[in-house]
Amino acid sequence: MKKITILFLSIFLTTITFSQNGEKAKSLLDEVSNKMGAYKNMQIGFSQTLSNEDAGIKEGDEPPIRGEINLEGEKYILNYLGNQFIYDGKKLYVINHDEKEISITDGDLDGDDGFIYPSKLLTFYKEGYNYKMGKLENTKGRQIQFVTLNPIDSNSDIVKVELGIDAKSKHIYKLIQTGSNGSKTTFTINKFKKNEDLSKNFFKFNKAKFLSQNYTID
Repeated sequence: MKKITILFLSIFLTTITFSQNGEKAKSLLDEVSNKMGAYKNMQIGFSQTLSNEDAGIKEGDEPPIRGEINLEGEKYILNYLGNQFIYDGKKLYVINHDEKEISITDGDLDGDDGFIYPSKLLTFYKEGYNYKMGKLENTKGRQIQFVTLNPIDSNSDIVKVELGIDAKSKHIYKLIQTGSNGSKTTFTINKFKKNEDLSKNFFKFNKAKFLSQNYTID
């Protein structure tokens, strides 16, 4: 009877610890989301690297892919992988500069492909994940607190997400996404500006400009 009681207490205390850890992690994510979401606008420059040990691809084998995004509420302009994505709050314009082609769709990127887009950094965690506090790292003199997010859906293309947060500024510094195929995609924020003076037409798609440059618009 005594052994059963001790086992029960051990399981009970472990459950409480995991629950408290999850609540602490969720609270930190909410704090970051609320702080960064309160800015009038943000400009984020980032680099992306890819690794997959099973496929023999190590981080650093290829030069990082660089991108930049300007965010204001739901609106954004994302420059990534040679394309430009403009979302004006209603329509999404995907501009392929190499092919000089533009596609227009209603609504934002939906993320159904299992990829966490930079435009979703502040909100992706709010649905479909369990949380726990991860490691604390010293990176170039900055204390980076990681939060580990595991998808609730066991069939998700994402196995794990590690979100690195600057413990002092409460800004996102790094996102590491591990896929079910063993690939690991790492986004590192290397430039950050907030509350810039942007023109009222900054996020407006300029159809006339692209037509004058012989772009094809679907």
